[in-house]
Amino acid sequence: MKEKLSSLGYLRIAVVSPQMQVADVEGNRQKICAAIDECTAQNAQLIVFPELCVTGYTCADLFYQPLLLEAASEAVFKLAAYSAHRKVAIAIGAPLLIFGKLYNCAIFIAHGSILGIIPKTYLPNTQEFYEQRWFSSEYDRTTAEILWHGHIVPFGKDLLFRSELVPDCIIGIELCEDLWVPHPPSSDMALQGATVLLNLSASNEVLGKLEYRRLLVQSQSGRCIAAYAYASAGPGESSTDVVFSGHSMIAENGMILAQTQRFEFSTQIAIADIDIQRLVVERMKNRTFSQSSAHGGDLRLIPFQTTEVTTEKLLRVVRTRPFVPIQMEERTQKCQEIFSIQTTALAKRMMAIGCTKAVLGISGGLDSTLALLVTIKAFQKLQLDLKGIYAITMPGFGTTQHTKNNAEELPELLGVDLRIIPIQPSIMQHFQDINHHADVHDITYENAQARERTQILMDFANEVGGIVIGTGDLSELALGWCTYNGDHISMYAVNIGIPKTLVSYLIQWCAECEFTSPVSDILHDICATPASPELLPLNADGTTNQITEQTLGPYILHDFFLYYAIRFEYPPRKIYFLACQTFSELYTPKEILQYLKVFYRRFFGNQFKRSCLPDGPKVGTVALSPRGDWRMPSDAVANVWLADLQKIGDAQK
Repeated sequence: MKEKLSSLGYLRIAVVSPQMQVADVEGNRQKICAAIDECTAQNAQLIVFPELCVTGYTCADLFYQPLLLEAASEAVFKLAAYSAHRKVAIAIGAPLLIFGKLYNCAIFIAHGSILGIIPKTYLPNTQEFYEQRWFSSEYDRTTAEILWHGHIVPFGKDLLFRSELVPDCIIGIELCEDLWVPHPPSSDMALQGATVLLNLSASNEVLGKLEYRRLLVQSQSGRCIAAYAYASAGPGESSTDVVFSGHSMIAENGMILAQTQRFEFSTQIAIADIDIQRLVVERMKNRTFSQSSAHGGDLRLIPFQTTEVTTEKLLRVVRTRPFVPIQMEERTQKCQEIFSIQTTALAKRMMAIGCTKAVLGISGGLDSTLALLVTIKAFQKLQLDLKGIYAITMPGFGTTQHTKNNAEELPELLGVDLRIIPIQPSIMQHFQDINHHADVHDITYENAQARERTQILMDFANEVGGIVIGTGDLSELALGWCTYNGDHISMYAVNIGIPKTLVSYLIQWCAECEFTSPVSDILHDICATPASPELLPLNADGTTNQITEQTLGPYILHDFFLYYAIRFEYPPRKIYFLACQTFSELYTPKEILQYLKVFYRRFFGNQFKRSCLPDGPKVGTVALSPRGDWRMPSDAVANVWLADLQKIGDAQK
């Protein structure tokens, strides 16, 4: 599936650390042109080069030489002409002599036109830096525009550049040290609309600076809810006293998307697709951002042209399991953090109500297993006797021997109180009471079992003076895969912030890191058991004929849809594009479209269950509590979203 990047709200941006030699202006221009060619071959729409890259940052007193400055000025115009044929926007660094003052400048060029010149604001002048020896600051500027080579060009740090193709792409530019000060110019640019911030830099290397620089770029992109493209000078700069590594990177709202290889003399390039649409939505949702005030007056907005890019693959990582930690080395830390949130929440609730007993239904499935483990850890935190945990397994018409065994063995091994209460007799009596035939395996047949189990749990909790622990997870809640007034109800829902893919991940971690055999073996077996409500009668061989994912679709897809639909408010077409790219080896585009329609129909159709949700802790960035993150009318319709998907379906015919 091919899409125009602009229609999905993306901008393809490249940062370059070009091969160069100090004061070799023509040689540097040629290397920059070669880099432009390489970037445009990968369909980059905006290319960012380092500070003073036309001449080299380390020219020192050579900056006083008129010959060097004239060559730099001429090179900028040649680069502008060169970029016109490539139909690309570039930000280039060069020294410019203006009204007798030398400025360290960023020049913004689009489709061959020089649209603006931004002088550096903060000039470092300590330790290895001596910029005030040669350059004047933005604060020394006396004009808002200059006549340069016969053209009037806007001049000043108060310039923003707006893409005509992607109107929400507004670019602000600063240079190196501007980022390292307490209040960077880019902060005000962001508050006045800039969604993409560029930094033309020459940052030398000393021990520890790599990590600090990376964190600085990440934090500024996060604080500004913006993309931040940082292009830094490479090792071709003079090593008389310091060394430059060419550490260039692209960040978006606190995350590094791409970065270059350091300490390479050849040209290094990093390219990524920036999600402008995501940034706009994040700002819209973040009320404190919109309430912040910019300093320094209004900025000038200059339009520029951006070439359209059509692609079937994004140049950014799109994870198949967005809720699951990506780095294995962080696994233990993340899992412990999640358990800490869940267990502390439950412990606080039990302390608040003066309760020392907990009751929960155990099915031998993923969700009830995680709830049991969380409850045990909460009891340990409160130094309560584990025998105060009542794990009740309630076999019904569809319970397999396999899950029944796991449901009975695990609580015993963990040292909690196990109770076995079959529900068939009470359900048969209930069917007689409501005149429902037991051979009719309809929704009444299924839901009666779920509600009977909830009644047993509630009444047993009253009997022992305990609290009923809910076992349902975030994925089930999103899809409405819970029986209203059945497993939908509890007294505290510890898993309500955990999606299904993360539930499995947490239990696997427990099996590998927290427990040994035989508990570990049972946990692994539970993870390998297909999810099923086990409400319909069994097959002749004793196996279930009711597999949840055969009805709903794969949870790995639904969690993917949930994450991007709720966390980033992506429209269906964009989610579909990302899913087709991410799951191309697992599902066909037709299957993805089918399951995405299921997601939207079920998500809209089951809001009424979320509107009366039990209390439970938020764990990640996606939560559906009506008291917290998600407020939605129960009678809203999905027509707009389904119509967006219908267009895709029509195009596939």
